Amino acid sequence: MRLNVNKLLHTPEARQDFRFELDLSDLEFGGATPVTEPVYVEGRVQNKAGVLLCDLSAHTTLHSICDRCTEEFLEEKTVDYSCILAEERQFDEDEDIVLLENDEVDLGDLARTAFILGMDTKTLCSPDCMGLCAGCGVNLNYETCRCKKQVDPRLAALAKLLENNE
Repeated sequence: MRLNVNKLLHTPEARQDFRFELDLSDLEFGGATPVTEPVYVEGRVQNKAGVLLCDLSAHTTLHSICDRCTEEFLEEKTVDYSCILAEERQFDEDEDIVLLENDEVDLGDLARTAFILGMDTKTLCSPDCMGLCAGCGVNLNYETCRCKKQVDPRLAALAKLLENNE
């Protein structure tokens, strides 16, 4: 979605709200496509003391797979993003400044980039997920481990002494 901000540039305290849907169903993360529903984007561009500020929020429900227990789960995801819109940069280090093209800004591109950068690199079904047992493979959130405790080979002699005393 492209937005022409010409009137906002020349009108102090002017603002324009926006709202649109973004399709990110083709987005792939770790071999999966977690964004199966539309991403709802809303925000505002406003002229504050001659500076154009853009604030947006992107929200959707992700279909995720837990990195510890491999269970599928739904996760609400909201990404907030703010930047300054300008016709030119004063300094090359200004990363939070987005340049306008013919007094227009591509809000869809801004929202897409912000959403991708805001994606989590690790997804967990819950903060206290116990994962899978490395030995028997059971989901430790629902079952107890069925593995027989292995004795450290360095302590095998001590284990035999304990068995003999019993």
